Amino acid sequence: MENVDIPVGGIKLGEHGKESLSALSLGALGVVFGDIGTSPLYAFREALGQAASDGIVASEIFGILSMALWALILIVTCKYVLFLMRADNEGEGGVLALMALAQRSTRKHGALIVILGSVGAALFYGDGIITPALSVLSAVEGLQTIPSLANSISNSEILLITSAIMIGLFGMQMHGTATVAKLFGPVCLIWFIVIGGLGLMHIADEPTILGALSPHHAVLFMLGHGTQGLFVLGAVFLTVTGAEALTADMGHFGAQPIRLGWFFVVFPALALNYLGQGAFALHQLEVAAAAGTPFGNQDWFFLMAPGSARVPLVILATLATIIASQAVITGAFSLTQQAIQLGLLPRLKISQTSHSAAGQIFLPSINILLFIGVMILVFGFRSSSAMASAYGIAVTGTMVVTTCLAFVIVRRNWGWKTPVAIAFIAPFLALDLFFFGANTLRIASGGWVPIVVASGIAVLIFTWIRGRALLTTLDQSQAISLDELAPILAARPPERVSGTAVFLTSDPNAAPSALLHNLKHNKVLHEKNIALTVRTARTPIVDPADRLTVTRLDDNFSRAVLTYGFMESPDVPHDLEVKEPTGKRMAPIQTSFFIGRSTLRPSKHSGMPFWQDLLFIFLYRNASDPTDFFRIPPNRVVELGSQMTI
Repeated sequence: MENVDIPVGGIKLGEHGKESLSALSLGALGVVFGDIGTSPLYAFREALGQAASDGIVASEIFGILSMALWALILIVTCKYVLFLMRADNEGEGGVLALMALAQRSTRKHGALIVILGSVGAALFYGDGIITPALSVLSAVEGLQTIPSLANSISNSEILLITSAIMIGLFGMQMHGTATVAKLFGPVCLIWFIVIGGLGLMHIADEPTILGALSPHHAVLFMLGHGTQGLFVLGAVFLTVTGAEALTADMGHFGAQPIRLGWFFVVFPALALNYLGQGAFALHQLEVAAAAGTPFGNQDWFFLMAPGSARVPLVILATLATIIASQAVITGAFSLTQQAIQLGLLPRLKISQTSHSAAGQIFLPSINILLFIGVMILVFGFRSSSAMASAYGIAVTGTMVVTTCLAFVIVRRNWGWKTPVAIAFIAPFLALDLFFFGANTLRIASGGWVPIVVASGIAVLIFTWIRGRALLTTLDQSQAISLDELAPILAARPPERVSGTAVFLTSDPNAAPSALLHNLKHNKVLHEKNIALTVRTARTPIVDPADRLTVTRLDDNFSRAVLTYGFMESPDVPHDLEVKEPTGKRMAPIQTSFFIGRSTLRPSKHSGMPFWQDLLFIFLYRNASDPTDFFRIPPNRVVELGSQMTI
């Protein structure tokens, strides 16, 4: 395998030579499969609980288990592992990477593609606050299954322990995860071995449970349970939450290690564990029937383990859920960086937490918002069973968006005929919509939470996009062509000063507003002047050789364009200093960066609705300073601007 440079928790896989396929697969176990790998903690319990209102019978255990197994086969294996992992954007996956790829492939329906990508990103944040809360809380609740603690540990103590873990988890983000990330893969490998072994142990007691592999049990369950079956189906979907990570993390590990991890470790372990939980529940049902005692839903995952093994199992489960939560938090940071680069969100402060891995970033504002959201959920729902109803709708919504974007890609990028593309995508879309519809029934009992979060993020995204478009229109209406201005200044030059002036502008053809303000108020022109535009490509990474293009206009002016991939962090001074228009290296001490900063005022009579004007102005004012975002030293920056009404 070629040498790779993959940041995982501060580690650069391949940094010191070729990484083996097994090492990459091991790393993927901790980062890619953490979320879906901890679903057995609550998924089967919650699905069975939805069917328990009128008592549980054996056919319901078989039906629910069959639905869970076939969800893993159809959604994760067929859709994600075998299909969507091929629809990558130069090795990168995830909803925004697919959006960028779809934009490259077609000029039609561009607005619709942006809307789909924005909705998918917004739904991810709704999912992002639920995963840590639900997974960690469900693991800590395992303490109540320990015989010596069953009657002594209260729900309030469970919440306090969960809160302490959350405080530690979010508090460590600013320091990076380089030290502990090396343990993610090995810990999760142990986790999958243990949960597979637990399941296998109980399958041996009730081998008839293997009959659940037949899909007819799932069909009969749905036909016989009406509306209740849809509620159960919504809970069954918990088994596949986290499937999006398989594509989102392709750029970190590559498709082959993820596929190997799924087929040889994760899927067998999950299937064995769910079969084991079903066998254990079936056995307990038979025991209760023989004794004439009531049979109720229980915490099947932890009860499968012998009493003496539950303490280490709870510890291992807690570690696995912390790793799953870390993967979601890191994913939120990465998604936000992509959204900023693609113009969906305002610039936010981004800190590097590793000197060796560019992918290790920390966004303080996102970290705080995620922490607040998680804590509200923990103390608002107070149990994993109550919170489980909130899970699912955001994930199913993201899956619908991903499938729609995949249709554009197979039609435009792969060149499939429309009937063929529809015939191939329609079954996946129908499956996604079926699960989405089932999860909408859970809105009243908690599913509204991710919808509210996603709606809030979507409003921010669309307000930012629309506001930026209005600003661009205003700028263009007042713009002067740089090609026209250059000869005028050459003919009647103002006072000249030594050094190089770099004027940042979004339109490379127009004279930068900071240049015009400098001429108007300071009445000087530098010896060398560069109109610099920073662009984001629709590819994740841009070849350094293609990073900078410079066009010389005359002796005074040059036009430069720096291009970055949507997964990259800009470093303007470094990349611009590679060469100046004369072919020499720029002298940093003699270079000044001029940035236009406008003061915005809302208008009730034009542009967006007044409330949206106010929101956009708030986002604009609180956006990260461009000097920080572009890594320009503050002592080399001059800001000039004016007032604008939007």
